[in-house]
Amino acid sequence: MSTAGQQLRGAGPGWAGPHCTEEETPNREPTMCFLTRGLALLLGVLLWQGLHGAPLTELSGDQDFQLFLQRNLEFTRKIRGDVAALQRMVCDTLQLCNEDELLLVRQDLDIAQAPLEQCHKRTFQAETCFSQIRAGLRIYHSSLATIQTLLPGHTGLVETLQLDMANLSSNIQQQMEDLGLATVTYPTENQEPLPTFSSNFHHQVGGFFILANFQRFLETAYRALRHLTNL
Repeated sequence: MSTAGQQLRGAGPGWAGPHCTEEETPNREPTMCFLTRGLALLLGVLLWQGLHGAPLTELSGDQDFQLFLQRNLEFTRKIRGDVAALQRMVCDTLQLCNEDELLLVRQDLDIAQAPLEQCHKRTFQAETCFSQIRAGLRIYHSSLATIQTLLPGHTGLVETLQLDMANLSSNIQQQMEDLGLATVTYPTENQEPLPTFSSNFHHQVGGFFILANFQRFLETAYRALRHLTNL
């Protein structure tokens, strides 16, 4: 575990602070001793909350954390490039290229759009942002099965993309555990339900918007990781 991860875990609510006894403080009033002990406990709780709610500026110099960010920025950039390649294939093969022209059709589709609002906030919190990135990767990992049926000749690229997404999620989970942050372990056998479409054309448009939404999701995730490198 990194030094910063150990520091995060070491400042938990179980930290009791300085001990005050009558033998060590014979000249102090009992009330003052009580206040000292209470203040120490309060500071310990505030420190714990601060480490989980702050923008992680205390990790800005941690080499392991910075290495994690740099590697996964590159990984996210690769995934964005593969999604862009699939978008071009949808444009070339299905002649679906312009999002504005398809907005009316989109209103009839039930296409999931994974939230990332915790990665937009000024009061950026790594724990909630990382959790949302992992949850979103799970949603899009399942939705890409829709793309496989639309582009059967490019199944290999879709499968590679899904593997990269699973690895990125695993990397984030491992880093969260190293920092002592809460994580969710998703069962591999229970995938998100696939979207359903009333016609082949709706299926094609649905695939178009799945890729468009995923690309926007990745752009936000990329900016969040880059934000952490600039703290």
